Order: sequence, then C-alpha cells, then structure tokens
Amino acid sequence: MAQRTLILSAEQIDRKVERIAYEVYENNFAEKELVVAGIYDRGYEVARQLVQVLERIANFETITLVKISLDKQKPLESQVQFDCQPSQLKNKAILLVDDVLNTGKTLIFGMKPLLDIPLQKLEIAVLVNRSHKLFPVSVQYTGYELATTINEHIEVQLSGPEKGAYLL
Repeated sequence: MAQRTLILSAEQIDRKVERIAYEVYENNFAEKELVVAGIYDRGYEVARQLVQVLERIANFETITLVKISLDKQKPLESQVQFDCQPSQLKNKAILLVDDVLNTGKTLIFGMKPLLDIPLQKLEIAVLVNRSHKLFPVSVQYTGYELATTINEHIEVQLSGPEKGAYLL
C-alpha cells in the first residue's frame, strides 16, 4: 500500500467546510435561493456538509442540494445526470462542489449541462485544490491548496474513523 500522509484532519476538514460556507454566504447574501450541486460521490458529500452549515448560518429562503453524477473516467461516453429536472435550476445561483480539483476535467464536464440553462450565477467550491489545471476552471472557494506532483494523489475520506485528506 502506498504511503499516506495526512494533510487535513477530520477537525480541519470541518473547519474548512464551515469557512467556505461563510464565504459563500457573504458572496450570496442577496440571493433568495441557492442551489448547492455536488459531484457524486465525495463532492456530493462536501456539498451536503456545506448545506448543513449554510442552513445554520444563512437566511436563504431555500437551499437545494443537487447530486450530479458522471463517469469521471469516460465523461465523453456517458451522460451527466442531475437528481432534479434541469429546469428547476433556471435563474438560480448555483454552487458547484467537488472534493479535489486535479485537472479541472470533472468540473468542466459536471458544469457542461448547466451552460444550456439561464443561471443567475455559477460558482465553484473545492475542498482541496492541487493546482494542476489542464482545463480553464476558476474556483471561487478553496478549503486547502497545495502544489503536488502529477504522480501524487489526494484521497479524501469524509466519514468514519479515517476521516481526513491524505497525500498518496
């Protein structure tokens, strides 16, 4: 098994998620509704945790959690799916969430269907940004940023006794 180095503990992840939630609220306080769309599976879990904090600290009329599913290995060969009708996202402020930004490929394909819908705004949040952008993705909210080699990997576990972010 590859050597794992802890880069974010469970407590640090919780603090990063809370900080991101406050930043999201500061930049979207005038919005009545916010849609938090997480890329399944770990991005969706980060999104779910963000929604929990936002429900506690913010006064949006509605916060909607949406799951985005796609084949990360073969995004061109599969359909991006939402667990809601795309029309429900029309004219809303959308926060697209993933756990780790590697090259930007997953986020680009995850947001592609959103480009066909008139939106109020689209922002991106990631828990860990590796800074290896091969695709032009601009992230507004980052929990932790670190430079890694292309051969290194970040593994995020969001529950259980091993909760944390690890460099492999």
